[in-house]
Amino acid sequence: MAWWKRFFKKKTEPVEEDDWEQLVYTRNGVNFEEEDQRKRYIVNCLEQIAEASREIDLLTGEYTLVTSYLTDMEEIEALPAQQRGEINRTAGKISALEQERSKYREKKNRMKDADYYAIRKREDEIEEGIQKIREGEKYGNLVRQDLHRLDGERHAYEYRRNELENLMNNQRGMAVIFLTALIVCVIMLAVLQFAFEMDTYVGYFLAVGAGAVAISYVCIKYMDSDRELQRVEKTINKLIQLQNKVKIRYVNNCQLMEYLYLKYNTDSAARLEKLWKMYQDEKEERKQFAEAEAKIEYYQKQLVEQLSNYRVQMPERWIGQTAALLDKREMVEIRHELIQRRQALRKQMDYNQEVAETARNEVKDVAAAYPRYAKEILSMVERYDR
Repeated sequence: MAWWKRFFKKKTEPVEEDDWEQLVYTRNGVNFEEEDQRKRYIVNCLEQIAEASREIDLLTGEYTLVTSYLTDMEEIEALPAQQRGEINRTAGKISALEQERSKYREKKNRMKDADYYAIRKREDEIEEGIQKIREGEKYGNLVRQDLHRLDGERHAYEYRRNELENLMNNQRGMAVIFLTALIVCVIMLAVLQFAFEMDTYVGYFLAVGAGAVAISYVCIKYMDSDRELQRVEKTINKLIQLQNKVKIRYVNNCQLMEYLYLKYNTDSAARLEKLWKMYQDEKEERKQFAEAEAKIEYYQKQLVEQLSNYRVQMPERWIGQTAALLDKREMVEIRHELIQRRQALRKQMDYNQEVAETARNEVKDVAAAYPRYAKEILSMVERYDR
């Protein structure tokens, strides 16, 4: 008689649209007594944990690199005055030579010095950065399309669910009307039979028959709608689970693109590629200044050797950061940029840790709610942990 209870169930409120960054766990429509549905739900949670763990592993290396850069800055700033003076003199010679070269170049320079040196700092990784940003932009568009498509499908099923609930409410009302009409007819026939001594047996037969047919028809339609409603709810649940996977990819990609744009000081792959081509032309033109370049190279090597005498992990990085060695304000700006990059990485790592922890707690909750399947769930978790 489960359908009869659903027959008189009140209409539920429609589910509000979720934010793309917020994961939704719902067990509505999931029958944990069925092995296939139970395993599919647990596997979905474990896949979220695995994907979040992979993202954390990828981010850890970059986070360590940025942290080492900040550590080098602290080590340089903590040097005694004499040693720091030697480094500053070398950095000053490099800076002076670069200024002379810049003055000569200003007459026909087609590229801003800021853009040139910004590209130069990451010359070895710009092409890789362009490729990463281009792939990230392309992937982001695909993910957004998937989210829009999933949202559209989910809204369509939610609209159908509301239709079915309204239809079932109408069918309940029709059943009540038919039942009331049948009772009224029986009462009228009884009055005619007993008060006026009329033969009403045919009327009883017709009234009861018509009422039975009408109510049976409504009940059959109601049960059909109820079965379809269950299918719709299961489909909505599957779409939500799929959205969760896509949302994780969407958030990770957005945060990755935010970090790459910040790292390469750009807003698109097209702009960075344009700057890169301009830089290559600029670099070719500057080959004519061989003498100045040779002097700069000499002092750069001297600067690396000087920094190598101290606990600077990667002294080569400071070749293009002489302004920061000479000007505290420049050093503060670079530190601020590095802190922003590290915060962006930490934000992404924290998000993935939260995703993994939330999915892990969901698996624990399911195991606690269904203890007879706890051993099976634990076995699935162990297989994924290998």
